[in-house]
Amino acid sequence: MLTPDTIEAEIEAEFVVEMKADIEADITADTETTSRTGRTPETIRTPRTDPTEHPIPIPTPDTRATCEAILRVLLPYRRTLDDTHGDTPDVFPAQLRQLAPWVAAGRPVPFTLPGFPCKSPHPAKVLGPLPDEGERLALRFLDRLCARVAAVYPPGARMVICSDGHVFSDLIRVPDATVDAYGDALRALLGDEGLTSRLSAFDLRAAYGDLPYDAKRARVEAEHAPSLEALRAETRADETARRLYLGITRFLFEDTDLSTYPGTRSALQRECRARAYEVIRRSRAWGELITGYHPGAVRLSIHPQPRGSAKFGIRLLDAPDVWMTPWHACVLEHPDGRRELLRRADAERRGRLVLRQGRPSHFAATAAGPAAD
Repeated sequence: MLTPDTIEAEIEAEFVVEMKADIEADITADTETTSRTGRTPETIRTPRTDPTEHPIPIPTPDTRATCEAILRVLLPYRRTLDDTHGDTPDVFPAQLRQLAPWVAAGRPVPFTLPGFPCKSPHPAKVLGPLPDEGERLALRFLDRLCARVAAVYPPGARMVICSDGHVFSDLIRVPDATVDAYGDALRALLGDEGLTSRLSAFDLRAAYGDLPYDAKRARVEAEHAPSLEALRAETRADETARRLYLGITRFLFEDTDLSTYPGTRSALQRECRARAYEVIRRSRAWGELITGYHPGAVRLSIHPQPRGSAKFGIRLLDAPDVWMTPWHACVLEHPDGRRELLRRADAERRGRLVLRQGRPSHFAATAAGPAAD
């Protein structure tokens, strides 16, 4: 039986082979360049932001204390692959700098969160193509998070959900019309739940208007995406980038229904590795576009982020896998009221299906285990 650990081990092994081939190709190319020109080519370097460079001055001790109090609201929900022991505000200088201007000005803190793209196309993972209990609980959590910020900083916070389904839809094999339906339902859910005073949605439709989606994707990529060569070099050299690449590759592999895929597992892994690079390139491009539309906002992420990153990883719901999200899973509600994200195939073995407004919503755990009609 395939498990996430098995899949990840296979992808890791394939990545090592790919990395060695890339390095050998780079060495060959560098040698040819040196012999032809007599000069050693420059090493590709991905620009990095040192958290200590260009600090925004924090005007008063009170401002600093308030920024730290806001960070303490976020820290219990940090999404990371690392041990959270020792997480204190002072080890997140990037977030302190991002918060400082808003706090000093006494204005609501704007958060941007790329995510909520569309449901996974794999029927063993999700209940269907539209938002369900997973998204409802996640949005309500984000609203409560903003309310908790307001408890320590009265001007409060606002959250912009930067729905990125159209950015990747061709790469994740989801039709644009399906992404539209998900996005429209997500906005309706914000209204139905009474969350629009703190939460709002932003997507490629808001950024580029009525352009065809292929043209929108081409534009955001051309204007903001890093080169493939630079990204591959970064993935080889940087552990955080490597983890993200492996995580995205695994998602793409798991989102493919093997029963309908015409090729071999090895062929699918190669295809997913290539698509993972493109997903990350567009993710970077989307992040740059978001910065242009929401300058100065505090950037959250649904992916695990290490200490010192300019992005702060945020965990939306309990899940057995740090990479799992509401759009890659469904909710199982336990008898004690606790909810967790699981793959549909796992959740329905342990509970019965619950409908909300006539649509599949989540599973409720049963003592007997198997799902009831």
